[in-house]
Amino acid sequence: MSNVAFLFPGQGAQTVGMGSQLAQTLPAARDLFDRASAVLGYDLATICFNGPEEDLDSTVYSQPALFVTGLAALEMLRKQSPGVVDQCEAAAGLSLGEYTALVFSGVMDFEAGLKVVQHRGEAMQKASDETPSGMVSILGLDREKVEKLCDDVRQEGEVLRPANYLCPGNIAVSGHNAACERIADAADEAGAMKVVPLAVAGAFHTPIMGSAVERLTAALADVPMAKPRIPVVSNVDARPHDDPEEIRELLVKQVVSPVRWEESMRLLLDQGIDQFYEIGPGRVLRGLLKRIDRKVPCDNVPA
Repeated sequence: MSNVAFLFPGQGAQTVGMGSQLAQTLPAARDLFDRASAVLGYDLATICFNGPEEDLDSTVYSQPALFVTGLAALEMLRKQSPGVVDQCEAAAGLSLGEYTALVFSGVMDFEAGLKVVQHRGEAMQKASDETPSGMVSILGLDREKVEKLCDDVRQEGEVLRPANYLCPGNIAVSGHNAACERIADAADEAGAMKVVPLAVAGAFHTPIMGSAVERLTAALADVPMAKPRIPVVSNVDARPHDDPEEIRELLVKQVVSPVRWEESMRLLLDQGIDQFYEIGPGRVLRGLLKRIDRKVPCDNVPA
């Protein structure tokens, strides 16, 4: 019997039309979208199913959209393969996806988790609007080289640092716009295979998101949290935690801390996980996992 873990995608995986087929064919999925609209105060289903793309790509909408759509895809897996869901031993989610994983594990209920995600998206968008900043994906350079490039090109008063350690040779850096432009040129000169500016609102997972901390802290303060029924690996330290207060603190730290995704996946592999499921739109996490261990299977549960 396989040792199963579920992976939930983060911002960037969204596509117009996601969740539409699930909502049409699965009452449990439709119910999630209806409940979400009641919590959020707007029709999330219409944005997910019909766009427009610029609305769905906005941090304010994309984070609740991915959260709900991931849980809707989980309902399809629950219907088609209930034994797989019962068999799941651990979970992880990339950035926003960590909230989806925590709700699946029973730490928060759906409505509470969604409300926090709504505050998180709004707070991160506001922080991005306050400081022109962005992210750049650097492919083909190792961790030490990328960190050194950040140190070399960063100027006084600027933020520039790795934000996502995704897999070998795939690191996203975040910082002020001018610093991002300089590191893109420097990475090209250093022999990077590819340098891609990311279509995001700002420098996520850096101190530039600092103004979001207060609002997220307040949003999380009153949320009832329980111990997870299965381990959920934290983005901040690549370790699972079962103390609800520790989880609460780590979720706040997450918005200003690098995502340690590669370490998180290696931890699950070291603990004997030999079957993964990527639950939600896209196949980004499956691709990252293949770069970490090409032999381990990862099935997609699409949205």
